[in-house]
Amino acid sequence: MIKLHRISIFALLIFILLSACATFPADVLQNEPITNDVSIISNPVQQNIIEIEQPDLIQEVPIQQITPADVVSLPEDSEFVVYYLDVGQAAAAFILCDGNKMLIDGGGASSSNLIYSFLDRNGIDHLDYIVNTHPHEDHVGGLSGALNYVSSVGTVLGSATEYDTRAFESFLKYLNEHDKEITIPTPGDSFMLGSALVEIFAPIRDYNDVNNNSIVLKITYGETSFLFKGDAERESEIDMLEAGYDLSAIVLKVSHHGSDTSTTYPFLREVMPEIAIISSGLENQYGHPHDNLLSRLRDADVKVYRTDLQGDIIIRSDGVNLTIETQRNADIPTNPTDLVVEDYTHIGNSRSNIFHRPDCKTLPAEHNRVHLETREHAEEHGFRPCQNCKP
Repeated sequence: MIKLHRISIFALLIFILLSACATFPADVLQNEPITNDVSIISNPVQQNIIEIEQPDLIQEVPIQQITPADVVSLPEDSEFVVYYLDVGQAAAAFILCDGNKMLIDGGGASSSNLIYSFLDRNGIDHLDYIVNTHPHEDHVGGLSGALNYVSSVGTVLGSATEYDTRAFESFLKYLNEHDKEITIPTPGDSFMLGSALVEIFAPIRDYNDVNNNSIVLKITYGETSFLFKGDAERESEIDMLEAGYDLSAIVLKVSHHGSDTSTTYPFLREVMPEIAIISSGLENQYGHPHDNLLSRLRDADVKVYRTDLQGDIIIRSDGVNLTIETQRNADIPTNPTDLVVEDYTHIGNSRSNIFHRPDCKTLPAEHNRVHLETREHAEEHGFRPCQNCKP
């Protein structure tokens, strides 16, 4: 009898527990996070990295539902500057508007000191926004340097809140020290950065590859506009086109360091940029920027600036006009068609900015050739001599 009594009590306890689960409040169930399936993704820096599902807690992005029509005229003392930082085969951009500061990506882990020094040199001890377009090392690694320097941070936006790499874990560690969490924005979200309007366009849905999950945002300041794409590729571009967003921008930060898998003709026709910024490493192993991508930009008559050849690129806007400064090689032609000559003594490579003798065995492909009148002409426009033919 004693045994039966104990079993009955145990059964009763099990029944109570099961009943409690069955009557769990409906509002709590509705707030359960939706997680993605774990999948293997391909990373241009590290292979076979596992994408982790989203965590339970995600902060809400400060949405103000602002449209370009709602933005008033710029105040007299307003200022807007974008620094496209040279972080090698990676990406980082700093935006300043009316004293408000935003950092979009931070380059790789090796760029942490560079980002730290940039903030220190410019006396920037607070960031209103940090945006990690996606968790690949070449975009998130240097953000640890930023968080290590600044004394305070406002909102942190990202396309993922967990990712199984040392670089992303370091990012989370420093965020935790600032008592901050990552906010995942939704396409259509918008907010003000000083007098500039920031609009979120992507990712529109969950993609199998992390590059396409990049945050894509547009910053509009007066009559000037800047589009940042992270590493978003063709699939994300198609979805943005179908969503009907106003993607037009004067300045396009070219996606994925100038890969051939992004900045497609349909997307380029919608954006119609006048200026393209490519962030890539000099003579990198991936061949970025790709010949096909450069050809598309030439066809669209877009002026191209490259961090691998020109270092930091700084663009200032007064709301109507843009002023562009480069760290070096300011005279590099922004479009090879700018240097068309009939009589020439040397041939330049529009991709590498190396010039050769016409009989050199390592001449570039025809579509990358730039005819240069003299050696002096080549050097004046930022070309450097080939080490094989020694022109």
